[in-house]
Amino acid sequence: METHDIEPENWLANTVPAATTVIFRRDPEGGPAQILMVERNASLVFAGGATVFPGGKVDPADRELAARIAGDGADLDDLAARVAAVRETLEETGLVVGIEGVVDGAIAAEARRMLISLGDLGSVLDAYGWSLAPERLIAFARWWPKHRTERIFDTRFYLADLGTGAVDIEVDATENRHMFWASARGALDLAAEGKIKIIFPTRLNLERLAQFTTFEETRAHAEVTPVATISPFMEQHEGKPWLMIPDNLGYPVRGEPLERAQRG
Repeated sequence: METHDIEPENWLANTVPAATTVIFRRDPEGGPAQILMVERNASLVFAGGATVFPGGKVDPADRELAARIAGDGADLDDLAARVAAVRETLEETGLVVGIEGVVDGAIAAEARRMLISLGDLGSVLDAYGWSLAPERLIAFARWWPKHRTERIFDTRFYLADLGTGAVDIEVDATENRHMFWASARGALDLAAEGKIKIIFPTRLNLERLAQFTTFEETRAHAEVTPVATISPFMEQHEGKPWLMIPDNLGYPVRGEPLERAQRG
């Protein structure tokens, strides 16, 4: 697979801030916690046909809303990403995370329709008497690859818990074609069997998540593991190029042969 480095001064110019939510629910049959996975439409430029976690880019309206609720000393970039994670989750899946207020399946469905129509999370919050609870999203990782010639996504990953998860989900057909619940190990098994395609960051994050069986275990791990920016790099192993990430960031698997790596 051919790769192209871009000059350091162009990283920021090509960077698009983004947010991803790893949404947990308890397995109805008592197995390891399940995670919501989304299969993207094959026509999309980035990660077309790949199975990923819900998420998307941080919009200007997300930053505006973050600025309105930010307290003294707040990290506005992180807060805007949390707002985007809440918005994208509702838009893509119909699930409500990171919100304080009355929510049930019918309300969530109405709120989703309103959000898709208006494109403004702030208006939805006002209409339903909700307030943002960004602290309910647990910082997990930040990936910022810098070996691309096109747009670079600086993506912050957050954990969210639905508990029993007894909430309907409905695919957003504009970007996605299928959604399903699976344990992290189950999703890796599906990829190994060729039933789904996962890109390099998704694979390594699933390997990390598969170390734990409950949301509580995963959250405890995340809270004691520093979130350092991950920029994959090339390394030679037995004469072959591997795509790698740094050590000591909580990942049990740090890379794979470049010829096998799916990079989006």
